[in-house]
Amino acid sequence: MEEADRARAAARDAVRDVEPSDLQRAMVERLSDCSAVPGALVFFAADATSGHTDDGLAERAAGVLLVYEGLALTRELVTAVPWTADGDDADTPADLDVLAADVLVAKGFRLLARTEAADAAVRTVREFGRERTDVQAGRESSTRSLEASVFDLAVVAGASASTTDVPLSLRQYAVGLADSWGERPLGAPEDVLPEHPAEVMARVAGPSAPDGDDAVRPSATDH
Repeated sequence: MEEADRARAAARDAVRDVEPSDLQRAMVERLSDCSAVPGALVFFAADATSGHTDDGLAERAAGVLLVYEGLALTRELVTAVPWTADGDDADTPADLDVLAADVLVAKGFRLLARTEAADAAVRTVREFGRERTDVQAGRESSTRSLEASVFDLAVVAGASASTTDVPLSLRQYAVGLADSWGERPLGAPEDVLPEHPAEVMARVAGPSAPDGDDAVRPSATDH
């Protein structure tokens, strides 16, 4: 899927300046193997609301994908606890993954910081933290899953590139799409998304949402 490939390529480009080389290599390998659905959704949301998917969207798509992959890696590390008990050299890959997770999220934030999706990115990380805290405490969480939060972020990042209002119906559709996938990890875009995603999302979005609770307004840090 072209949109997924564009998002993945932009995300890899965003970490090309990371040092040391082992850390950069670990991040590029992860981004090369990921499904890239969150990044592709940015393009589809933009197409659904404005009909345009210009090159300027690539940074937004990369930002969303980087945030997701960083948080998803963090979740994997917390769940698997990959460190050995004796602290020998076998710990090195896990330690590198911790650094990679932090840098991925930080790079994603940098790309989204001066966009209308900045607040949504912060909300995504906060929701992830609350959900992980609930899981670690052994209690049921009322917070959305990471995938649901990131799909919402992707729609906001894509649609807000060309409109001041992001339809609530489109955001709700994205969350439902994530919830319907079920077990993680995310599959290939062709498996997770419907046929002709932009057309489906355009029908869901309908007319631009009015001001009020059904709209997502730009952040004060916008251009």
